[in-house]
Amino acid sequence: MTRVLVGTYAASGGPGLLPIERAADGRWTPRPPLPHVRNASWIVASDRHGLRYAVDEIANEMVVYHGEEWTRVAAVPSGGSAPCHLALAPDHRRLAVANYGSGSVTLLSLGEDGLPQGAETWTGAGRGPDADRQEGPHAHWVGFAPGGSVIHIDLGADRIMADDRALYAAPPGSGPRHLVRHPSAPLAYLVSELASTLTVLDTRDRPWRATTIVSTLPEGVRVESLGGEIVLDAATGLHVSNRGHDSIATFALDDAGQPRLVRHVASDGRSPRFLLPVGDELLVAHEEGGGVTVLAAADGYVRQQLDVPGAAFLMIDHYGA
Repeated sequence: MTRVLVGTYAASGGPGLLPIERAADGRWTPRPPLPHVRNASWIVASDRHGLRYAVDEIANEMVVYHGEEWTRVAAVPSGGSAPCHLALAPDHRRLAVANYGSGSVTLLSLGEDGLPQGAETWTGAGRGPDADRQEGPHAHWVGFAPGGSVIHIDLGADRIMADDRALYAAPPGSGPRHLVRHPSAPLAYLVSELASTLTVLDTRDRPWRATTIVSTLPEGVRVESLGGEIVLDAATGLHVSNRGHDSIATFALDDAGQPRLVRHVASDGRSPRFLLPVGDELLVAHEEGGGVTVLAAADGYVRQQLDVPGAAFLMIDHYGA
């Protein structure tokens, strides 16, 4: 049995954290929700400590949970407003938090028990040409570089930073959102929200260098749409969601790590915010209108739809399975 957790937004009718389980016949079934885990748009798990760390976008907190019942064991301020992304350092001693609203990034130190001990916050600065979306900094993604520095993406200022130094200047107004790294080559793949583009970044030296920029939308399409999530699955390719066009773009990677568009498929819902590959399936969380769609990863065929209001995040639950 496979178990996936769906984080939901309370303002959109989300019931909390909703487990869904796939039985031997392939059907997914919702289980009773955990209503106390609210507005969890990003969660990371520490197998070393048996803890889960979740953002609460509305309370502006990073909350720590333990056990199958998700017992709340700690909560600390996120260091800004609207925390939306987390990253756990490989040594499980640091946790980075991206605060979208304030544009700040907080680095939490974790004790031997995995609980937060101290915090350091970088205050974002700058803006972009889109007056509505880039009136100031908007941190949207955090991660750790091999050398230990904190990488963070600023959608509002069109840049990627390493700690407090510029790492990549994105095209003005493109609104970089999320990235994934190639599993072996010195490459990263960046989805830009406002431009709906996929950028291939050469990460061998600093600053990073863009080698390829392609649209995530079908050729000739003129529709208001935003780039959403990006995931790289070894078996099924590089998947990017388009919110507005409400589609999934799938790219194959050649031996040099360069993307080739394979297909666009409808996400079968409104505003696909999050993607999760699970075996031969791709699960899609639709923020607007609610719902989790189960697609066949090979061809985009819709296998199942689940009614989950305010669905914003998906993760495989290794503890509760």
